[in-house]
Amino acid sequence: MHLETSRRTLLAGGVAGGVAGLAAAGAARAAPQSGREEAAVLAPRPPMGWNSWNSFATTITEAQARETARIMADKLLPFGYDIFTVDIQWYEPEASSYTYNAKPRPAMDAHGRMIPAPNRFPSSAGGQGFAPLAQAVHALGLKFGIHVMRGIPRAAVEANLPILGTGLRAADIADRTSICSWNSDMYGVDMARPGAQAYYDSIFRLYADWGVDFVKMDDMSRPYDAHAAEIEAAHKAIQATGRPIILSLSPGETPVIRGDHVRNHAQMWRISDDFWDEWPMLEAQFTRLENWTPWRGPGSWPDADMLPLGRLALGERDTRFTPDEQRTLMTLWAIARSPLIMGGDLRHLDAATLALLTNREVIAVNQASRDNRPHFIEDGMRIWSAVAEDGGGRYLALFNTGDKAREVGIGLDALGLSRPVAVRDLWAGRALGSQAKRVAADLPPHGAALYRLS
Repeated sequence: MHLETSRRTLLAGGVAGGVAGLAAAGAARAAPQSGREEAAVLAPRPPMGWNSWNSFATTITEAQARETARIMADKLLPFGYDIFTVDIQWYEPEASSYTYNAKPRPAMDAHGRMIPAPNRFPSSAGGQGFAPLAQAVHALGLKFGIHVMRGIPRAAVEANLPILGTGLRAADIADRTSICSWNSDMYGVDMARPGAQAYYDSIFRLYADWGVDFVKMDDMSRPYDAHAAEIEAAHKAIQATGRPIILSLSPGETPVIRGDHVRNHAQMWRISDDFWDEWPMLEAQFTRLENWTPWRGPGSWPDADMLPLGRLALGERDTRFTPDEQRTLMTLWAIARSPLIMGGDLRHLDAATLALLTNREVIAVNQASRDNRPHFIEDGMRIWSAVAEDGGGRYLALFNTGDKAREVGIGLDALGLSRPVAVRDLWAGRALGSQAKRVAADLPPHGAALYRLS
């Protein structure tokens, strides 16, 4: 997630003046980019892709990854989904479920750096690491991403392995009091100690050599201040590689008050804990996405997490979201410009889910809009609007978050519009006629509508 000199020029500046200052700063950050400026920003638009967690947990193998990548390139890449990510514990030979082994024996190199477990990723044998898989993914036109945990492997500290390029060892930099509460694979790294930055430099140099384009780094954003030094270390290490690697911080909630720090060190950061297919979780994301509005813009994407759609949970079930809730999910992620990362098993991709993911007019809202903002009109409904980057009008999203059908609408004057507008339904792909004063829709419980007004 870097090339930060240009990025800082674009996004620099403290925030003053309370809420008004935040809104002004957010609007400035969200301004459209010229082609040249956009090229200088890593992740100028919300990243799109696929991640293995929702469907494979810790268990994905190389054969499954290659099969899934081929499907992704065929079905999703034409619509912009281009980042293929292997999630947690690819280094764990005995990973088997959503539960982590209490005493793992991870695959590591001689310098305490995790490597793909050869029994699961055979092409990694002989010190090749993820390079062969990354090359295969790149050959499909995709980018390659991996998940990593904050810190240094506990197994490396127990063996006191040497840190590459230094005379120091793992025990010299480990913070044995800093252990992730839900995964015990790692110790934190004490960044005040000599050799600490060298260790982070060494792991990101390895990832860059493999051809990694995207790193989802876990156990970082919560608790934020306790891990801020390691967030900075990861950022600095990526810069040192010279490779434009997007950095995505997880899990949330990332504290909104740390927005300025996080946008200067990462391109994506989670705004919640793991998001799954339950309506209360989806409803809660509305408020979180509203709160992050000032910090949304090129190279700076608050992340509402993966899309738990289609076949999930090691093939045990399909999404629990109703069709209306699925549309609400995609509409909210689109209008709030959250990264679009599919989590379902692509080997079982059904026609309805594929259609939901590949509506080009809806994707355009996510990828090519600005001034995305909520409007607070009435309890039980949520309304967002945005400006189309091509100058062709406004986007309007209407949501019924209640348990009964109702009308949801907004006056054109509240959107700053003084003339009648033509209304196009983006989900249906058809014109609905014109409105002179107000746009409204009768929505089912937990339902949504998405329009373009021109």
